Amino acid sequence: MNNIFANIPTELPEELFTSLLKRDNVHIERIVSQGHSTPIEQWYDQAWDEWVLVLEGHAVLVYEQNLQKLSMVAGDSVFIPAHTKHRVEWTVPDIQTIWLAVHLYH
Repeated sequence: MNNIFANIPTELPEELFTSLLKRDNVHIERIVSQGHSTPIEQWYDQAWDEWVLVLEGHAVLVYEQNLQKLSMVAGDSVFIPAHTKHRVEWTVPDIQTIWLAVHLYH
């Protein structure tokens, strides 16, 4: 048995990615951010679908196509279709934002 909130360092110089389950068509991971964001000119352009859920904390996602901003708090989830360019614009700096990400491969 595992606990999603266990084994998180108190200081995070970089985002922490922990693989929880990996199979042929799915990868589930925990991501921990604390004041981290995607560099300004960088966009994620993934060849797979992704569903993310904020378990704790606060973050802002931005889509490149229309610059739509999604302010996400604990309990919020979003489905990001393959090749939808997006980035993490902001995560709260003084507490950890814990994400559950499910990557779905075609």
